[in-house]
Amino acid sequence: MNILAVDDERIQLEELEEAIKEAIPDAQVVSFRKPKEALEYAKQLRTTDNCIDLAFLDIEMGSLNGLELAKELKNIFDKTNVVFVTGYSHYAVDAFSVPACDYIMKPVSKDVVLKALERLRNPIIKNDKRMRVQCLGNFDVFVDDKPLRFPRSKAKEIFAYLVSKNGARCSNNEIIAVIWEDRNDSESLKSQFRQIVADLNNALKTEGLHNVLIKEHGYLAVAPDKFSCDMYDFPKTDGSSISNHKGKFMMQYSWAEFLP
Repeated sequence: MNILAVDDERIQLEELEEAIKEAIPDAQVVSFRKPKEALEYAKQLRTTDNCIDLAFLDIEMGSLNGLELAKELKNIFDKTNVVFVTGYSHYAVDAFSVPACDYIMKPVSKDVVLKALERLRNPIIKNDKRMRVQCLGNFDVFVDDKPLRFPRSKAKEIFAYLVSKNGARCSNNEIIAVIWEDRNDSESLKSQFRQIVADLNNALKTEGLHNVLIKEHGYLAVAPDKFSCDMYDFPKTDGSSISNHKGKFMMQYSWAEFLP
């Protein structure tokens, strides 16, 4: 959940931010003392296809007050939930004309924030799948919308093959035969494979993705529920099967031509 907190008083902004984080520990909270800077942040955020889910706005803030800022934010993100925070109760009528989800008085506490969450006008869809896998066209992996840096090209190809199996277990020998189709099986090759898999696993763990790769004795698999993937979602979008689109998936890998 992306949360914006704006108050031109430093101490009150810190108290507000602390209350929000206590109530919603996993939220990303971005704070500003200058409402115009908050507005610029919102405009920049829009270019990244992200949004502000919830905004806690002080009302009395100099040249651009909270009511005006709320209207500007609504022009950028029409689904943003707005909660006004102030020490002046006479603003309540104006605040709800924006419209706002709630109007809370200072000082703000964890319990007050939790109650405000119960009054949100627009539902917040939580996306806990930080990894996005692209199979249509060239194979690529993104974490938090940034390309994942694989330690080696073969590590990326092994991961691509496992993704293509949609969670099914694959033996080490099977993977080696597919990825190194032009090389004879040997202890040296198996040792190289084990090292690449270890590097792949470490790369995922470095990104906080500890449960994506499943390792069993002699077998590997991926956990499809830990990431989003266009290949898995493809049949749901237009009723077509992957077999009708051969040659369009994972185009950099020759073995992908034989996907079922």
